[in-house]
Amino acid sequence: MIQREAENTIRALANQFKAVAVVGPRQSGKTTLVRLIFKNKEYVNFENPDVRLYALEDPRGFLANYPNGAVLDEAQRVPELFSYLQQILDESTTNGMFIITGSNNFLLQENISQSLAGRVGYLNLLPLTLNEINDKESSISQHIFKGCYPSLYNNAIDPTHWYPNYIRTYIERDVRLIKNITNLVMFERFIKLCAGRIGQLLNMNSLAVEVGVDTKTIGAWIGVLETSFVLFRLQPHHKNFNKRVVKMPKLYFYDTGLASALLGIQNSNQIDLHPFKGALFENMIIVDLLKTRFNKAKTNNLYFWRDNTGNEIDLLIDNGLEMIPIEIKSGQTITNDYFKGLLYWNKLTKTEGGYIIYGGNTIQKRSNAITVMPYNFINTPGNEIL
Repeated sequence: MIQREAENTIRALANQFKAVAVVGPRQSGKTTLVRLIFKNKEYVNFENPDVRLYALEDPRGFLANYPNGAVLDEAQRVPELFSYLQQILDESTTNGMFIITGSNNFLLQENISQSLAGRVGYLNLLPLTLNEINDKESSISQHIFKGCYPSLYNNAIDPTHWYPNYIRTYIERDVRLIKNITNLVMFERFIKLCAGRIGQLLNMNSLAVEVGVDTKTIGAWIGVLETSFVLFRLQPHHKNFNKRVVKMPKLYFYDTGLASALLGIQNSNQIDLHPFKGALFENMIIVDLLKTRFNKAKTNNLYFWRDNTGNEIDLLIDNGLEMIPIEIKSGQTITNDYFKGLLYWNKLTKTEGGYIIYGGNTIQKRSNAITVMPYNFINTPGNEIL
């Protein structure tokens, strides 16, 4: 098994909170990881209809079977259980008693905030980081095409077989669970259109016209994709530095392998010549930095910045007192154009430094405090950005 960066964080949360919730997309490795960490705890899977029915019909009796706690997998399927769980946790002095996992962020968060607020440590577990995969031999296009789901690395499954089945299962099961969408064919077309907008400003009116629904429906459907960890919106930074700034978010996917499948890409060679290669590379880097935040149980502090004249920073890490600007370039050869955005930002904000993350293999420290870093060196020992 690939060792996960979130393992120590989950152990720390279990020592501090009475329960721990590990949430993320299906197949991101949640169950494997928590069962490894909490080997001595009993395991309950609420995807099992018999188990789920027992928990719904007799929640007190069900929980009484686990006086020492348990791993409760896909707990969003039994929301009624959380109120009864609250009493057990309040009466217990033991930390790390129940470990809750789920693939539906909205349903799980809603129930936790209503019943278990202050009692649960929370961690989002996304698919593997580039550092966890630790593959320096594959090309950029191979990394993008294969994506980061653990099953593709533990079992050597062909991505062209795995992703279509993942998409089909997701649409047929999870979408129906979150929201009663009747026209699943139209919804699948909507997801594919979203994949065609990676790295672009989100224009819901344009999407509505192409899909053939109203903007309210588009907003609701994007919410479904966000809550089930398919895509996310990267927000523009709110500080304008006396400039008029873009206020629309950008659209990115939590996994580039999934996005590639939705774009109809059949192999990694196609990405080399694909017009979306730069956007997919940018997506891969941004989500990798987001994973690093989440693996430490930290909140999302990533933004982009663009003014109304076209000056832009691909990624801003807002650490409160300082902001780290990052430019992302898929090319393997460093050119002067790579530095334009950072130099403009440094002049505007009267700061120094920043990062250029690119497709090459040489780390460079420039005299203006800008670091040029290969993409597969991000957050390796000594090269931490966050």
